[in-house]
Amino acid sequence: MRFLDRLQPLALLVLRLVIGAVMIGHGYGKVFGGFSHVHDMVQHIGFPGWTAYLLAGTEFFGGILIIVGLLTRFVAVAMLIDMSVAIWKIHWHNGFKGQGGYEFPLCVAAIAFALIFFGAGPIAFDSIRKGGGGGGRTKSKSVSRAA
Repeated sequence: MRFLDRLQPLALLVLRLVIGAVMIGHGYGKVFGGFSHVHDMVQHIGFPGWTAYLLAGTEFFGGILIIVGLLTRFVAVAMLIDMSVAIWKIHWHNGFKGQGGYEFPLCVAAIAFALIFFGAGPIAFDSIRKGGGGGGRTKSKSVSRAA
């Protein structure tokens, strides 16, 4: 099954497209129309109102960045924090499954977690920006020592 290793860049692209689309969908309403509700909600769960800007920005603009593969690891950390707080403060009391459960945010958090460690992959702007180092496996350079 080693032939599947060649498809890892495609798998990372699919993960980025999925988490990006989901986060844009969740962030769109926060950025374009319901920001006062988001501001009130973050205060209600015990956070300062200014964190609503971080929440909305992470979901909408972070979703765009993840899709194109730019600043992927940084944005994935922000998304992991976002989903962890959502599970902890909003979904946990509803249980794993069912209405308002934490099953879906946990899946999104798991994708973000994977992207932190694997990076965007070669089909991403991160790869272009870093000269092909968009994540995944890298070959170590051998160091020769003079004796």
